[in-house]
Amino acid sequence: MASECEGKNSWPELLESQGTVAEATIERENTAVDAVIVLEGSIVTADFRCDRVRVWVDTNGIVTRVPVIG
Repeated sequence: MASECEGKNSWPELLESQGTVAEATIERENTAVDAVIVLEGSIVTADFRCDRVRVWVDTNGIVTRVPVIG
């Protein structure tokens, strides 16, 4: 599904980085998306959106999953 979305859609290089840095990097590299920091274990909606990237972080604010559009 991500292939139908505009611009960069995956940020594997941000895995294990600081969540706030990842959020800023994603929004700078693809201005069509809104990066949202989400604490690991949180309940989120299952809908797919081309304008959203969830940045999953642990309690230390470190990215735990590769951020992707969705």
